Amino acid sequence: MIRYKIAVLNDYQNVARSFADWTPINEYADVEVFTNHLHDADELVNRLLPFDIICVMRERTPLTAALFSRLSNLKLVVSTGLRNLSIDTEAASKLGIEIINTGYKDHGALELTWALLMSIAKHIPQENANLRSGGWQHMVGNDLKGKTLGILGLGNLGVKMARVAQVFDMNVIAWSQNLTPEKAEAAGVKYVDKETLFKESDYLAVLMVLSERSRGIVSAEDLERMKPTAYIINTSRGPLIDEDALIKVLTENRIAGAALDVFDKEPLDADHPFRTLTNVLATPHIGFVTQDTYKLFYTDTVEILLKWLDAKK
Repeated sequence: MIRYKIAVLNDYQNVARSFADWTPINEYADVEVFTNHLHDADELVNRLLPFDIICVMRERTPLTAALFSRLSNLKLVVSTGLRNLSIDTEAASKLGIEIINTGYKDHGALELTWALLMSIAKHIPQENANLRSGGWQHMVGNDLKGKTLGILGLGNLGVKMARVAQVFDMNVIAWSQNLTPEKAEAAGVKYVDKETLFKESDYLAVLMVLSERSRGIVSAEDLERMKPTAYIINTSRGPLIDEDALIKVLTENRIAGAALDVFDKEPLDADHPFRTLTNVLATPHIGFVTQDTYKLFYTDTVEILLKWLDAKK
């Protein structure tokens, strides 16, 4: 019987084995878990070439046509989440590589988005650091009641975000390419055009799916329209915002600040400005990194592997 080799990629916290029971797989295969990320294509090929199966965590390691063409042993990719736009599924299909996805829980993104909004509004990281250093009250927090939350992309997550904001007596406005006044009204949200969204928002949440159409949808001109007291929050995908333009307005204090969980390049470079700008609250793409979600991801991964391996006996 063939003994397969399985690679589990980008397990940053080294927790894959603790969220599921991998022991049944030992009958069929050898499993190796990698906790670090490789950007260099040649290094990645050298790492992955021996493996028959690759288990990926969301989009942390893009699987391109060029990469697939160099992985001659690869037969199966198991990806966490219902979809993974960083996998070239057409190229995989042509090479006879199967792609199977796990289930997904979507509550984590909403919870983190609201946590980031609250944190920047109330200056929680700064006040915590001040208190730990021996200080007391240091800054004056911002209000939510009566302020305007702008939502760029009123999909499922955007609608839920609007509901939370309404509990805090915020005004909610929204815009996207496909949004209609009728859909906005049904969600209890005011439809506005894109220019108004950026001009009137006190807090602006970017809640869109990344596609070629939406890439760079937040332009330099859009950022320039924002109030100097406004904050932008992005927990969707980094490339939705013109990163250079965002760095510029933050460096020049043209807006009050940004709360970011996603970036153009991940992991973020050690010397990236988002690590040091004082008006940026940055987290390392943790919106989906929750106990329940990881348990589902890795439990489903093991079940998929066992079913696939059993069929190959």
